[in-house]
Amino acid sequence: MSSEVAARRDAKKLVRSPSGLRMVPEHRAFGSPFGLEEPQWVPDKECPRCMQCDTKFDFLTRKHHCRRCGKCFCDKCCSQKVALRRMCFVDPVRQCAECALVSHREAEFYDKQLKLLLSGATFLVTFGNSEKPDTMVCRLSSNQRYLLLDGDSRHEVEVTRIAAVQILTEGFPPGGGNARATGMTLQYTAPGVEGVTQLKLTAGEDANGSRRQATAWLVAMHKAAKLLYESRDQ
Repeated sequence: MSSEVAARRDAKKLVRSPSGLRMVPEHRAFGSPFGLEEPQWVPDKECPRCMQCDTKFDFLTRKHHCRRCGKCFCDKCCSQKVALRRMCFVDPVRQCAECALVSHREAEFYDKQLKLLLSGATFLVTFGNSEKPDTMVCRLSSNQRYLLLDGDSRHEVEVTRIAAVQILTEGFPPGGGNARATGMTLQYTAPGVEGVTQLKLTAGEDANGSRRQATAWLVAMHKAAKLLYESRDQ
């Protein structure tokens, strides 16, 4: 990929919407697949009462729109200002209690798991029906649109083409707890290729900490897949 194309992929611009300032991709086609579009606000004339507590709006009780769902609430039911990174807002924005809870949960993905995906991890990678795995570093591209696999060869998987993700686990730790993630299978469609292609990632065994990094990366990718499906269902 040329540096000019890479720069175009990562270019951003500041725009002002009714909900606040947003830092969005200069080219819409290069937006994050985890992003959400701003909702249409419920028109003022269609919401004479708070859509949560049913309080009637008047001169003293003002109406506010949740920036995530677009519904209309009183100040008491829509008082929280929370970061909403999936819509690229620069500053925290007003959200109803239900949406604020979801946004708080998503903050962990952006603060921790996304960083893991961008930094990458080492896996044994098997393409399709191949019997011989290749050792490759797998990471998410800076614009979050591609899964990059680097080893003796280089491959790119467009995130929006991923159709299914399954975590592979083994055993249960002594004393109970969750099974340990050991790998992942990805099914995706490739340009110019009929049908679905499968990719398998397996965390290798070693003593230098890369196994732990790989396991954390798998968990983060599983969370990313859930956000991806939510974006598609919007």
